[in-house]
Amino acid sequence: MRRSFIRLPLTSITQYFDRVTSAAPIIPTPPTSRRSSTSGAPPQIRGLELDRAVAPIDGCDYKHWLVVMDPPISYPSRHQIVEHYIQTLASALGSEEEAKRSIYSVSTKYYYAFGCKIDDNVISSIKSMANVRWVFPDSHICHGKDDYGGEPFIDGHVVPYDEMFHEDWVKDESNNGFRRRSRRKEQKIDND
Repeated sequence: MRRSFIRLPLTSITQYFDRVTSAAPIIPTPPTSRRSSTSGAPPQIRGLELDRAVAPIDGCDYKHWLVVMDPPISYPSRHQIVEHYIQTLASALGSEEEAKRSIYSVSTKYYYAFGCKIDDNVISSIKSMANVRWVFPDSHICHGKDDYGGEPFIDGHVVPYDEMFHEDWVKDESNNGFRRRSRRKEQKIDND
């Protein structure tokens, strides 16, 4: 059973692509965004870009993509985060309506990403946007089924939130001791 990248913690996504692309040469490219600095320092180098893996990844068709965004500043509403996703994709596609038709899932609670069905030629313009961290090929949760995970985005609207859309992510975090550490900190605070 394959899990979609949108349902994995960010660390799992990067570890997965490190393993998958280890056989493929990774070619360094110039930074894809220009982040200004008040100190006059050069733009931040965002590391090496991943080129397409030599061997295809199960469930990837290179038409469905996961766009991972920088976390928003402050605490915007879920609606504002989704609108930001739409505007980001619309600036690459040239149309807000086309962006709404292309997005098939979003994540607004545990991490910030959206899944979209677009052509390869748009990927480089999305990667170059300042608020985009990574763009990965998305894969099916279960090979053979057309399910990519995340919160479904249908007809320009997000399906009402349900924890089941992120149950794998929450489960992975609890396996890493995340909840246990949080409870200990809470107990320590309560005892003080």
